[in-house]
Amino acid sequence: MTPARCSARAPGKLYLAGEYAVVEPGHRAVLVAVDRFLTVTVAPASGRGRISSPGHATGWRSWGRPRPDGPAEADDGAVDYVVSAIRHVEELVRERGAGTRLFDVEVVSELDDPSGRKLGLGSSSAVTVATVRAVAGLYGLDLDDTSVYKLAMLASDAVEPIGSGGDLAAATLTGWVSYASPDRQWLRRARRERSCAELLSRPWPGLALRRLRPPGSVRLRVGWTGRPASTPRLVAGVRDRVHRSGATGGDEVYASFLRSSQTCLEALTRALEDDDARAVGDHIRSSRRLLADLALMSGTVIETPLLARLVRIAEQHGAAAKSSGAGGGDCGIALCPPSTQTQLMCRQWRSAGIRPLDLSVHTRTEEDS
Repeated sequence: MTPARCSARAPGKLYLAGEYAVVEPGHRAVLVAVDRFLTVTVAPASGRGRISSPGHATGWRSWGRPRPDGPAEADDGAVDYVVSAIRHVEELVRERGAGTRLFDVEVVSELDDPSGRKLGLGSSSAVTVATVRAVAGLYGLDLDDTSVYKLAMLASDAVEPIGSGGDLAAATLTGWVSYASPDRQWLRRARRERSCAELLSRPWPGLALRRLRPPGSVRLRVGWTGRPASTPRLVAGVRDRVHRSGATGGDEVYASFLRSSQTCLEALTRALEDDDARAVGDHIRSSRRLLADLALMSGTVIETPLLARLVRIAEQHGAAAKSSGAGGGDCGIALCPPSTQTQLMCRQWRSAGIRPLDLSVHTRTEEDS
């Protein structure tokens, strides 16, 4: 018997290392899920369904099915992450021989600051994962984490094809996550040729995702610059500028960046699982240098002056720090060994105009499932 109402939540995320490289198939990143959440609740409706979300201009919009048992369509015609997630879960429902239904969707987010500004914690990915889990629960689908990730990736790629899926992996697996992105060109070809169920059951070239053993010798601290950044715009801009510089050797320099990033991420993953704080710090600093090289090569500002200030303050207190994600604003991270005076570091961040965020790494328990 399926539930009359179902809720699911997904955490925000932060990149520790591997951003930009991870957009290329098979390349690695390490991320953490953090203890701020986005919750999606679905409940049966009649006539038209309603999607209530703080991200929508009017606070809500209605949706339905122009064709009986057809794909979900919002009345305004937009296909966002919520609508796309509904469509992909229901495609699986229909492939399994069941009918679809109308329901209301309520989205509640903790991933913005009180003024509504985004903190760079991956709200788009969190809402996609939470919607997949909630709608699957409503239909009584028992999905493992890999299937949830794959459905969320298919839904996300239909809306914003530039993404690596790392945010989705962190929101799905939670904890400390090692991730390598799938070959999205292969995925789009396979999407045209195979059913949703087939895609969930077969391996995806390049994809690797697993939860790491959490280290005990470093503590995560996060500072927010107060300046939101557009990840798709930054990632697309860097890739475009690098490839346009191919005539002057840009492609080979980029290939070297990818190789160095892969080596760095393999070493960082080992250091985290060995709980080697010194090695973790060394590899975080190496990742920062690689991003600085990429920024110089592409003419893109990844580490803003305020992010650079965040790093300098953290380093003065013995922590290893860098920008998180695409940079250009948003957050910086510091991995702090036990000797770090984190309270003093955070006070100095505040004095520099950087807001420390009260975040910890979140690992899902059975009660969350």
